[in-house]
Amino acid sequence: MSNAFRYAPRYTVKDYRQWQGDWELWNGLAIAMTPSSFGRHQNVLAELLTILRLEIERQGCHAAALSELDWIVADDTVVRPDVVVVCGEVPERHLESPPALVAEVLSPSTRQHDQSYKRELYAQQGVGTYLLIDPDSRKAVQLTLNSTGEYELVDSTNSLTLQLYKDCEIAIPLAQLFR
Repeated sequence: MSNAFRYAPRYTVKDYRQWQGDWELWNGLAIAMTPSSFGRHQNVLAELLTILRLEIERQGCHAAALSELDWIVADDTVVRPDVVVVCGEVPERHLESPPALVAEVLSPSTRQHDQSYKRELYAQQGVGTYLLIDPDSRKAVQLTLNSTGEYELVDSTNSLTLQLYKDCEIAIPLAQLFR
């Protein structure tokens, strides 16, 4: 660990709530959000949100798909996933408990964070399904939390099948996601 990292100031949610601009808070470290994403990223994000919302409604699930919602994980950690699915009631403000699903749409500036730090964080927090969606390669990776608290890769070529909770299973056709 470098000395600069070791002596970096540590922040809390209280500090975070005062900041201007777009930030995440990772274990007390302020992480600047990248500028807004490009068209392809936004298109896949909008398609994913639409598909999730329609499938949730079609299946009659008591859940909601939300975009860009801050998730207060701990007093020193706040993240803003691209998409979350929460079961039950929609939070009035920020999310404060693990969602059933988190999806991150990969971009060159976030790819490494999404595949490492956030993957580990989401597994530790008990997020049942983690989707990594790559608009450039037109592929989606579905990771499902196993009984030991680690993510396992779910093989999916044409469609993703997501178990949000016991009585709610939805499907995402990949051709529709990347149209």
